[in-house]
Amino acid sequence: MRDKYKLVGPIYDWLSAFYSGKSIHRCKVAMLDKLRPGDRVLFAGVGHGRDAVHAARLGADVTVVDLSATMLKKFQANLEREGIVDVRIRQVHSDIMLVEEFEQYDMVVANFFLNVFEQDMMLRVLAHLIRLGRPGAHIVVGDFSFPTGNVFSRVVKTLYWYGAVGFFWLFAGNAFHDIYNYPEWMKKFGLQVGEQKHYKLLLLDCYWSVIGQKPA
Repeated sequence: MRDKYKLVGPIYDWLSAFYSGKSIHRCKVAMLDKLRPGDRVLFAGVGHGRDAVHAARLGADVTVVDLSATMLKKFQANLEREGIVDVRIRQVHSDIMLVEEFEQYDMVVANFFLNVFEQDMMLRVLAHLIRLGRPGAHIVVGDFSFPTGNVFSRVVKTLYWYGAVGFFWLFAGNAFHDIYNYPEWMKKFGLQVGEQKHYKLLLLDCYWSVIGQKPA
């Protein structure tokens, strides 16, 4: 399995803070208040992992899946550096498409994960993530928000997105594409889209966390 994050992984946390301040972190934990103790939650892509730790501390049974050994090692190093020994998190080094624990999770979270794929593959991955959730499960997507507002706002948000997607295309080999309108795709897959929380950068809503629910 090729590790595309060998270069970017060691500085991923710094990049997140540099590009967004605290907005990305706030976006990642936005919907975790829906969890109850004992809920099983899967995070597709570990990132800096603070969202997974937060979920575990809320009493959830947490699994993180990442194809990048670099990102998993960075996550483990973060746990050790912060002295986090009071939570148990199952770490799976795998392609998410090979995880076949269908209808096993109460919540499936894709924070800044679906944007690494070109559209056709993104839709395949989203459909797969939905299958991992139990009937009635919550599916959460946190990412760059689809541009709305006046012309100036849409242009700034779009340029801001292309700065990020261009960087990861160049240094990690991720797909280069337009911003995805996740709520629309989630609806097409049969999810009931609920709350959408927005997070600002320079007074503009540049990030959102979107929650959908599978039919019970």
